[in-house]
Amino acid sequence: MTPARVMGLALVASLALVTGCTAEPVPAPPRDRGVPAGGFRLVAFDSCAEALQQLRTAAKAYVGPWGFGPNGDMRTFGGAEQAGAPAGAKRADAAPGANAAALGDAAAGAAAPGYSGTNTHEAGVDEPDLVKTDGKRIVTVNQGKLYVVDPATRQLTGELKLAPDGFGGAENSLLLQGDRALVLLREGWVGTAKDAVPEGGGRPAPAAGGSAPMPDGIVGPRLIMVDLSAAPKVIGEYRIDGDLVDARQVGTTVRVVVRSAPRLSFPYRERATDEQRTAANREIIDNATADDWLPRYEVTSGGRTSTGRVGCDRVSRPASYSGTSLVTVLSFDLGAATLGGGDPVTVIADGDTVYSNGPRLYVANDQRWRVLPMLSARNVAPGPKDQTTEIYQFDTAGAGAPRYVAAASVPGWLINQYAMSEWDGHLRVATTSGRTWGDRPDSTSTVYVLRADGTTLTQVGQVTGLGKRERIHAVRFVGDTGYVVTFRQTDPLYTVDLRDPTAPKVSGELKINGYSAYLHPAGEGRLLGVGQEASDQGRVQGTQLSLFDVSDPAKPTRIAQYHVKQGHSEAEFDPHAFLYWPAERLVVVPLTVYGTGAVSKRGAVNDQSVLGSPGLPSNVALALRVGDGGFTEVGTVGHTLGPGRPEGLTPIRRSLVVDGVLWTVSDAGLKATSLSTMKTLGWLRTA
Repeated sequence: MTPARVMGLALVASLALVTGCTAEPVPAPPRDRGVPAGGFRLVAFDSCAEALQQLRTAAKAYVGPWGFGPNGDMRTFGGAEQAGAPAGAKRADAAPGANAAALGDAAAGAAAPGYSGTNTHEAGVDEPDLVKTDGKRIVTVNQGKLYVVDPATRQLTGELKLAPDGFGGAENSLLLQGDRALVLLREGWVGTAKDAVPEGGGRPAPAAGGSAPMPDGIVGPRLIMVDLSAAPKVIGEYRIDGDLVDARQVGTTVRVVVRSAPRLSFPYRERATDEQRTAANREIIDNATADDWLPRYEVTSGGRTSTGRVGCDRVSRPASYSGTSLVTVLSFDLGAATLGGGDPVTVIADGDTVYSNGPRLYVANDQRWRVLPMLSARNVAPGPKDQTTEIYQFDTAGAGAPRYVAAASVPGWLINQYAMSEWDGHLRVATTSGRTWGDRPDSTSTVYVLRADGTTLTQVGQVTGLGKRERIHAVRFVGDTGYVVTFRQTDPLYTVDLRDPTAPKVSGELKINGYSAYLHPAGEGRLLGVGQEASDQGRVQGTQLSLFDVSDPAKPTRIAQYHVKQGHSEAEFDPHAFLYWPAERLVVVPLTVYGTGAVSKRGAVNDQSVLGSPGLPSNVALALRVGDGGFTEVGTVGHTLGPGRPEGLTPIRRSLVVDGVLWTVSDAGLKATSLSTMKTLGWLRTA
C-alpha cells in the first residue's frame, strides 16, 4: 500500500465522526467545446497552442487563494458532467485465458511448474513487486539495493546499489524478464546544483511566508534496467516528473502508469485579501507555458543522457477537467538494448487504480483521496458528483504505444483493481456509493456490466442493493461469477450470477461475523478468504482465514475458519503478500500478532508466548494446508535481525516456492525452509 493510500485510509477513518451535512458546491471547470457533446470520451488537442489555452482556462476556473482546490488541495473534475450517469468501464475482448475460466483454475501463483510467481490478478499479466523469481534465480530489491540469489545453492550471487544510503525503499519494486530486471523506485530527484537535495528528500524549503519553489530538476519515479547475465549492472535509466501509480508486464512489454501535476508555485501573500490572492494566482496560470504542465523525462544509457517532454500531440482530454492532474502511460521493451523514451500517451485526468488483462489496460480514477481532506476539514459529507469513478480503456494488444479506445464513468468508489474484471467482452465493475461512516450510514454497493460502444463504455446491466449501510471489502470475479464481500457488523458474501451480462443477479448470500479483505480461488468449488474476525458489534478481533464452499452459488457456506487473535496480515491489503501453492494446497500469509495472541514457534499459534521482548509484536509467515474439510497448520517461519537476537521482530513481506523450498522475504533477508519438514535450510541476510 502506498503512503498516499495509507493517508487516504486514515482520512476515511477520521470521517467516522462527520455529521450528515452536504458539501458546499465547488464550481466545476468550464466545458471544453473542442470535445463533442454526448457520451464520455477523450479527444486529442489539435496543437500546443490549443492545449495551453484550454489548460489555462480550466485551471483558472479552479484555482483559489491558496492554490488549486478550495484549501489548496489538489482535486480534479475530469468527466464531472458524467458524474451521475449510470455508465461504466469495460475491458474489451480479453485474450483467451486472460481470466480464470473457473475456480478449478489454479490461481496466478502457479506461474510455472516448480516455482511460484507473484500473486497477480490476471494470469499472464505480471505486476511489480519487491521480489521475483523465474525458478533459476530470485531477485529482490530492498532499501535501494538489488540482490540476486541462486535458489539451488542458496547463495547470494549478486548485489547492486541503486540508490544512496538511507533511501526509503519500502515501496520499491521490480519486474523480471530473462536476464533483465526493471526496478521501479517510486521517487527520486534529479536537480540542478541550486536545488539539489538528497534523493527522496522532498522539495526545497519554502521562503518565509511563501510556498516551496518548484525545483528545476525532475522529481518522480526512477526506472532502472539491470542486466543479470553476469554480475548485475545498470544498463539504462529513465526518470519522469510525477508519481508512480502502477505497472503491468506481458512478455517483454511493460506499461508504466505515472500521475503528474502542473509545476506551478503559488506564493502566499500575507497582506492580500482572498480575492487578490486568487487574482494573482490566475495571473501565474496565464503566464504558464506548456512546459509547466507536460511531464519531462530523462533517459540515460551507455553513458549518455538525453531529455524530452511529452508532446502536445500525445495528450487527450475529456469534455470537462480541472487541468490539475495528468496521467501518462509509458511503454518499454525489456528485450531492447535501452529503455528509450517510453512512447508516452497522456490524458488530462487523474489515476489511482490500474487493471490489465493483457490486450487492454484500464486506468481508473475516483475522487476520494482528494475530496476527503476537504470534506473532513469542513465536516461535510460527499455529494453525488464526488462519488464517481472514471475509467479509461487503452488497447495494449501490440508492443507499441497504447491506443486510447473508450472511457466511462460509474457512480461509487472502487476498493482496488480486483473490483474490475473482464469476461467475454464485458467489463464488470463493483463500487460502493453513499455514506459509510457515522451513525446514519446510507451506503450500498452495485456491480455494473459494461461493453465498448465506439468511444464510450456503455452500461448493459447492473445489480444493486448489495450490503446496505455497508461497504465493499473484497471482490473477486471468476469466469461468469462474481464474489462480493461487504461489511459493517457482519460479513455478507454475495455470489453474483453474470452469465447474462444484461441481467446480472445475486444468486446467493452468506452472513457471518467478520469479513474477508482478499478472495482467492482454491480448487473446484472452493474460495479462500483472508481478513478479520469480528464480534457481533463489528469490532475486529484478529486475522482470519476462511475456506468457502461455493460449488452451489445459491448456497455459499464457510466450511472452515482459522483465527489468529490480535493478528494482522499484509495480505489483507496487498494480495502480493498472499501465496497459494496448488501443488501442495498450501497457503502462506505474513502475520503480525500482538499481546498474548503472538506466535512463538512452529505449531504454536494463539498460545501465551511472545517472541522477543514483552510488549513487542511477533512477526511470522504462517503456513496452512487446505484440506477438503478445513485447515491444517504446517508451521511458521520467523526472521531475525541479527546473530543472538530473537526471531519475529521483523515483519515478513513475501513468500514464494522454488523446487520444494519455501522462501520467505523480509527487510532483514531471505530464509529457505523445507516444505516437507519446515526446517530451516538457509538464511541470507540483506540488511
